[in-house]
Amino acid sequence: MEQTSVRVWTKQSAVVWDILQREGIYHARRADILRTEEAALIGTAYDWLAQNTPGAGAKPKDAEYPIWLSFSRAATMLPTPGTVVMELAVDPESITRVNIAKWGAILNYSYIPKDPADARRHQALLREYGTGDARAVMTPFFPQIRREITDSWKRLFDDSIQLGSPACYGNIWEVRREWIQQIIQ
Repeated sequence: MEQTSVRVWTKQSAVVWDILQREGIYHARRADILRTEEAALIGTAYDWLAQNTPGAGAKPKDAEYPIWLSFSRAATMLPTPGTVVMELAVDPESITRVNIAKWGAILNYSYIPKDPADARRHQALLREYGTGDARAVMTPFFPQIRREITDSWKRLFDDSIQLGSPACYGNIWEVRREWIQQIIQ
């Protein structure tokens, strides 16, 4: 049986392209992703994603973080100096779909409600304690609320729960040289 593939795009550092040419495979490492000044802000969210992505137990041993994909060329970030956009042909079974709106909520340390009633209940809880989602997650003062928020992030992978648009990115655990269809610089 012939395996099908889907076309996807990923913007990466030119260093990733060098690694692929030299080694034939690339795995994202935490130190490479979180070396920016925003690392302290996004580290919690990315660590959660790496540990909770479906199939995280089956990820390659050298992969620490998933690699982001766009499902359309138009939705891919433009190449900038020192970066390339890779067009890949990937087995769709290896891609984890990530809702853009829900991932944005996680990056903002926000609660992902299961429905409108749950959203109202959560907002009332925050008002009762005089806090907000980000403060509850980023400080040690509200451990129960922090746990409720981070537990809600599992809804990222539940397609029956909508938060805004159904638009998605994709994640994979590795890029292989043979998947590359085109390099856009």
